[in-house]
Amino acid sequence: MSRIVKIGIIGCGGIANNKHMPSLSKLNNVQMVAFCDIILDRAINAKNRFGTPDSKVYEDYHELLKDPEIEVVHVLTPNLEHAQISVDALHAGKHVMCEKPMAKTATDAKRMLDAAKETGKLLTIGYQHRYKPQAAFAKKYINSGELGDIYYVNCLALRRRGTPNWGVFLNEEEQGGGPIIDIATHSLDLTLYLMNNYEPEMVVGKTHKKIEHPEAGNPWGDNGVSTTNLEDSACAFIRMKNGATIMLETSWALNTSEPVEEGSCVLCGSRAGLQIKNNKLSINKVEFDRHTVTEVNTSAGGVAFYDGAQGSPSDIEAALWIKSVVENTQPVVLPEQAYVVSQILEAIYTSSKTGKPVFFD
Repeated sequence: MSRIVKIGIIGCGGIANNKHMPSLSKLNNVQMVAFCDIILDRAINAKNRFGTPDSKVYEDYHELLKDPEIEVVHVLTPNLEHAQISVDALHAGKHVMCEKPMAKTATDAKRMLDAAKETGKLLTIGYQHRYKPQAAFAKKYINSGELGDIYYVNCLALRRRGTPNWGVFLNEEEQGGGPIIDIATHSLDLTLYLMNNYEPEMVVGKTHKKIEHPEAGNPWGDNGVSTTNLEDSACAFIRMKNGATIMLETSWALNTSEPVEEGSCVLCGSRAGLQIKNNKLSINKVEFDRHTVTEVNTSAGGVAFYDGAQGSPSDIEAALWIKSVVENTQPVVLPEQAYVVSQILEAIYTSSKTGKPVFFD
């Protein structure tokens, strides 16, 4: 990883400043040489914080894509723009890291997948919960066969009160939905990844908009929370082609006394069970005719996700992504996998609107 990878950042808002750019800045073989945002001041501020002395700023991403020195583009815009920018970047000869979800719609996600195949460029999606130490241990444990056949799963991302009210989170046109597309997408990606199962057969879903005062108790205040038409909670039943079933539950606002952070899931196998809840990992099984539950201490020593990658999940995500670019290997999060996540998310919304199940080919 000795050569320098030059990166262009498209979208210099919260996710860029709080996740991607800080993690990229820790890599000694990365230079952020271009910053683009429709609000030019944000691009200028990003350049001043993370750019090289001669880095450039743009308001139009098409101009950024013309720079032949830029090898990688990070697409960190609202969901609506993910697909078109990513497709244009891929056809401009750039490798693309796109923030989650892959796209606002499954059709747009498919466009991105097709563009990656057509151009031969790498495309990955920012599902950083895969890189948590709990997920790393769980993946190794499952791959060892200790869980057996995984057939019954809960996929969880539940906030008691936590409706984001900044940026375009409450703009349905820009984002495409509420907690389903915002936080359940993380939990679903992790669930399918641990199961190693990307073949859904049928989805039944229902969204809810019921909380009377969603601004009450919201740590970020009101600022539009009370008037949004987006769902405040949702649930879904997902049946996979091999017969495994997934119960998905998510909320921005829900009268529950047991909130569960995004990136949580409960997997039940034929030999044992495993759960990642609120960043704690436990394994349950029956041993010597007794029920046992073991909490895994992932802070002691740790299990490396891959050699040479350490730090926070975002840091590991950035390091492994750049490693895949330098070595021309497949990224950890494949676009084919992220596309299935988008298909299921969209099916939940469709099922809720029609009152009917959605079947996959």
